[in-house]
Amino acid sequence: MLEHGGRLRAAAQHYGIDRADWLDLSTGIAPWAWSIPEIPLQAWARLPEVDDGLEAAACAYYGVPRVLPVPGSQAAIQALPRVRSACKVGVLSPCYAEHAHAWRKSGFLVREVLEHEVEYFLDSLDVLVVVNPNNPTGLHLTTERLLEWHTRLAERGGWLVVDEAFMDNTPALSLAAETWRIGLIVLRSFGKFFGLAGVRLGFVLAEPGLLKSLAREIGPWAVSGPTRMLGQICLSDLEGQARQRLRCEQASQRLLALLGKYDLNPRGGCALFQWVVTEQAQALHEFCARRGVLLRLFAGDGPDSSVRFGLPHEEADWVRLEHVLLEYRKETP
Repeated sequence: MLEHGGRLRAAAQHYGIDRADWLDLSTGIAPWAWSIPEIPLQAWARLPEVDDGLEAAACAYYGVPRVLPVPGSQAAIQALPRVRSACKVGVLSPCYAEHAHAWRKSGFLVREVLEHEVEYFLDSLDVLVVVNPNNPTGLHLTTERLLEWHTRLAERGGWLVVDEAFMDNTPALSLAAETWRIGLIVLRSFGKFFGLAGVRLGFVLAEPGLLKSLAREIGPWAVSGPTRMLGQICLSDLEGQARQRLRCEQASQRLLALLGKYDLNPRGGCALFQWVVTEQAQALHEFCARRGVLLRLFAGDGPDSSVRFGLPHEEADWVRLEHVLLEYRKETP
């Protein structure tokens, strides 16, 4: 299995620091989780039903006529290759590593391409996978550019798969409203923006035929009854969503300024994280970890190595992070 952020138990064991004493900035999950309402016993006791209001709430939230709920967008990432015949797949990289892994695991020929290489390779591809905004770089591609790529792919029966896991803070830039187009598939994550990654919920937005094929592949009762109820409540909470967008954006800008203050100017980022490229990424990650601050390390070669900083939760976390960065800068001038 590929490594991801959030492996706090392993870090606690490795560094000998109690789990409760960590500041975990290794994920791109909003640190402010929605309050969990009381879940009726019936939601636990019965099999989930699809006419309970979740789909309607998700359609209203994303502005689309139909959605397919899945147990986390990761489930869709793994299932999509199983509803496509053999073809050539491009993945705009660097990005969330599970995309290329899922297609390769299913036997597809996968080429990881850089942004400036897409135009050169596009006409030789049948599927192009893009994460937008990208993780970890924060790169945000315009809807016009993505739709142009989709048109070229669709003319040959191809797909454009757009993972919008970090799009909730900028819904106006989403391709959700365009998913009536054949061959355009948008993946949305619930847990990151709502701070509830543990509920395992995501959505696929696409034309009806593709959603039916994917639903058959994923199978019945994929999303639990309690998760469906919680998702419906969060997706309908317009006031809470506005509050979450504001505090994420403010925290992201504060993090950007804090990192710059200690000569760790981010190369990219979005409302839920900042991405720092530095040859000292490994050393920075280790320095912070030994002080109970967990970052997400992307170990590349020399200048390609980087770390991702998630958002601190409260003022005490900001103070702690700044103290560690100050220590680091004193020891690494």
